[in-house]
Amino acid sequence: MAEKKLDKVRLDKWLWAARFYKTRALAKQAIDGGKVQCNGLRPKPSKEIVIGTQIKLRQGFDEKVVDVNALSEQRRGAPEAQSLYEETKESVDKREKLSEQRKAQPKHWPSATKPNKKQRRLIQQFKQQN
Repeated sequence: MAEKKLDKVRLDKWLWAARFYKTRALAKQAIDGGKVQCNGLRPKPSKEIVIGTQIKLRQGFDEKVVDVNALSEQRRGAPEAQSLYEETKESVDKREKLSEQRKAQPKHWPSATKPNKKQRRLIQQFKQQN
């Protein structure tokens, strides 16, 4: 099966083929929601990208900056999908640093309990002072 060489690919198709999103609809939703930037600008899902384009995307807590190395309109296996892009060194360092900070946070914040009678009186006194 001979593959044709692609010059341009739609952004939503490429994000789906590179396995950043499970469906093209989710990729389109992320682009429309402002979670994806293309060369520093907010694109439309139909924006055609070329090799060398820099894409910045947010997924949950993570923010990735990737350079497009290859183009594809078909979703394939993970190893092939990872060869379509390369994440920048700064992006990897920043993600690791933020991940460590999140892990350092306590897993369970103590919940505020309902104030007892004495605490309610103190709250009301404080409110009346102002």
